[in-house]
Amino acid sequence: MAELNMTNEEVDSIVLDLLKLHDEDVEFDENVFLDLLKHSLSLNTFEKKRVIDAMPTLSQFQVDELQKVFLEEREKCKELAWEHPDDIKKLVVKQQQEWLQLWDIYKTEKEKVEKEWEEQKKIDDLKSQFGL
Repeated sequence: MAELNMTNEEVDSIVLDLLKLHDEDVEFDENVFLDLLKHSLSLNTFEKKRVIDAMPTLSQFQVDELQKVFLEEREKCKELAWEHPDDIKKLVVKQQQEWLQLWDIYKTEKEKVEKEWEEQKKIDDLKSQFGL
């Protein structure tokens, strides 16, 4: 689970930095996109991560369509909140917990990459010691 000291704002900051890696020709408000993605009740943690990770390769059309889908989802959830308030509340709580899980996922990935890099450096050092 997410570290207890990790806040939503810190996760937002990390995700916002990743969202800003989009193609320079693609124009959108990253903060609005972040809010839409963060509060999506239909995407789970891994689906949100896939969207974040795909940002550098998404076209303007794809970003626009994602935003449109997120906005439509938000409107549908507002409508459903009147009919099924308890269900929507449960989904919101789940969404908030899953958002914090993104930190764990990115932290684990970063640690794995750093470990692989350190291991490769050790291998390269050994090779150079043996003249390989």
